[in-house]
Amino acid sequence: MPTPRALALAALVGYAAGLVPSASLAARAASGGQVDLRTAGSGNPGGANAAAVLGRRWGYAVMAADITKGAVACRAGRRLAGGPGQHVAAVAAVLGHCYPATHRFRGGKGVATSVGQCLMTLPAYVPIDLGVAAAVAAGPWRQRAFPATMAASATWVAACVLWWRRQLPNAWGGPVTVGHPIAAAASSAIITTRFLAERRP
Repeated sequence: MPTPRALALAALVGYAAGLVPSASLAARAASGGQVDLRTAGSGNPGGANAAAVLGRRWGYAVMAADITKGAVACRAGRRLAGGPGQHVAAVAAVLGHCYPATHRFRGGKGVATSVGQCLMTLPAYVPIDLGVAAAVAAGPWRQRAFPATMAASATWVAACVLWWRRQLPNAWGGPVTVGHPIAAAASSAIITTRFLAERRP
């Protein structure tokens, strides 16, 4: 088992990865600093709003960057504190993306960052997770993003339980442990909280 210090470091590194302002950097590059996605469009600094305000290419670029944040956090956490470390770092990355201390705790919804988490911990579920991320970014589906994400989150947690209980093959994700469904549930809870916050009048 990793030491508490190693786990704390994994959490810190994961949170720092989540703080990378992908959408803000894309807006600056696309508009020369004229557009702020925190005030333009829906006001959400994520791939969906980037696609709506800056164009689909920029939206997908932001999604790819956010997926990378989750994946990098997992990899770093695994190196620092093994299997538990990857889960701690991944959840921290989602937290950092959704509630960044550098932007008054107002961030994106964390869907794409959780795709990166899934990519590294449960690769078999990635095609479904990518489908949800694409649906969130697509204009006609934006009003359905919340129920679609909630359904996918529940399926993700259920898939983690299935892979853990049956010890199914997991490609580069390695053996599935009880940490997988716990981490998936934790990230899903953070994402749900962000969606609900956006839906409040």
